[in-house]
Amino acid sequence: MNKQHGEIIVDGYDMLKKPKKAKKEIGYMPEGVPLYTDLTVKEFVTYLAEIKQVDKKTKKEKVEKIIEQTGLKDVEKKLVKNLSRGYKQRVSMAGALVGEPKILILDEPTVGLDPKQITEIRSLIKELGKTHTVILSSHILSEVSQICNKVIIINKGKIVAIDTPENLESKVNNNNSVYITIEDPENKIKATTEKIGDIKNIELVQENEDGTKQYVIEANGEVDLRKTIFAEFAKENITIFEMKKADTTLEEAFMKLIEGGKQ
Repeated sequence: MNKQHGEIIVDGYDMLKKPKKAKKEIGYMPEGVPLYTDLTVKEFVTYLAEIKQVDKKTKKEKVEKIIEQTGLKDVEKKLVKNLSRGYKQRVSMAGALVGEPKILILDEPTVGLDPKQITEIRSLIKELGKTHTVILSSHILSEVSQICNKVIIINKGKIVAIDTPENLESKVNNNNSVYITIEDPENKIKATTEKIGDIKNIELVQENEDGTKQYVIEANGEVDLRKTIFAEFAKENITIFEMKKADTTLEEAFMKLIEGGKQ
């Protein structure tokens, strides 16, 4: 695809004027994990080092370093085709690291992995983030919240928001609510909450098998009702098992931003 307008600058290099230098600063890990499966792990990483013209004098040392860094030492002599999906992801990431690029672009790096493998890859990405600029493309927004310190939300080709995950969540959080799980055998909650003037709404969420009930209580404005709820419920012998604020997730923030077109 040809550029229509604007410039692409990578670490000071114009992509059109100095494409080789610009591309040298980028390591790319695609979603599909395209690998040469009949090579061993070490052969594959070495092959990519040759393609990227890593200095022959330091090539062996740098290949060893990348294999160690990506946790592939124990499987370096195995054929890529015999590895688990998680290890194949690591091999693909090792390929992106060859040539010591300053920028890593990772496209859906945890798709298809089991929970243990996801945790391992996330830890690896966080570690790489200490020495590289990591650009992560993902539709798994809980993953974005855990890994990234800045988020760009794009909808229909246009940037909707750029901020930290925490700020994006707080910007769209206009619901001052708490979730509360209680034991209320005498069903006093309605009468008790009516005494608390700043409650806007109360709604039963679920009744549990152990006899407890979970409610969501919405307060007016920015009032924090937790201390008041504890005090009033204690007077009426309503036992509180759990109370937590209803936080907006990045998924909810994403939906509100793309639906409302907010910045």
